[in-house]
Amino acid sequence: MTSATASRDKPVVLMTMGAQERKGHPYQVMTHKYITPLVELAGCVPLLVPTCCGIDDLQQYLALADGVYLTGAGSNIDPAHYGQENLTPEKPQDRDRDNFDLPLIRAALERRVPLFGICRGMQEINVALGGDIHQKLYAQPGVMDHRENPDAPIAEQYGDSHSVSLAANSWLADALGSTEIRVNSLHGQGIARLAAGLEVLGRAPDGVIEAFGGESLASFLLAVQWHPEWLAASNPVSVKLFQAFGDACRAYRAERGL
Repeated sequence: MTSATASRDKPVVLMTMGAQERKGHPYQVMTHKYITPLVELAGCVPLLVPTCCGIDDLQQYLALADGVYLTGAGSNIDPAHYGQENLTPEKPQDRDRDNFDLPLIRAALERRVPLFGICRGMQEINVALGGDIHQKLYAQPGVMDHRENPDAPIAEQYGDSHSVSLAANSWLADALGSTEIRVNSLHGQGIARLAAGLEVLGRAPDGVIEAFGGESLASFLLAVQWHPEWLAASNPVSVKLFQAFGDACRAYRAERGL
């Protein structure tokens, strides 16, 4: 088998990009740390999708997709999408990504496309399905501060911060071979009301939802609040997560007869 043929056999995974301004010019961007584990661990081909051109081509993108991978970002979801006023006006927003990703999630689930969300991506899935978010998670009674220290070295920011207890007898606990893992923590917002159809798969020690799934909604739906993409190849939990997503995308591609 030639390398070109092997490449054509890999699942295609949509990755939506985000807005960033550089010297007065608007960019669409995606960081390497999210792309590389999708390629190297999941064995998939990333298709980077601009979110700045509206949703007219959304279904055409989905027709190419064997999976959808929603990454973290420095922006927050516009709270208008879950019926709240903006309590963090100092934080950046990316309305183009909101307006693309929320309908993308719903359309992907209609096709039962495998879906993997990280941090902002996790929150997008919840909002798209009718849930909402704590805009200031750190201000909630009894909740620890899940934000990173912005003055710390990046390796320290992304270092293990707390444990996550996984639901006993869940497919995620089975896949990871444990009911407790250690994760990093770099988020100021978090899940409040979980959308219908989603199920909690993991919680932090303070009860914050750190992972959810939705077996009734898709062949594979996993969202996590931490950042498994960081140095993923050296993290056994991250390796298993990306491999599980890649396997689901391959199975979906086989179902499509490709």
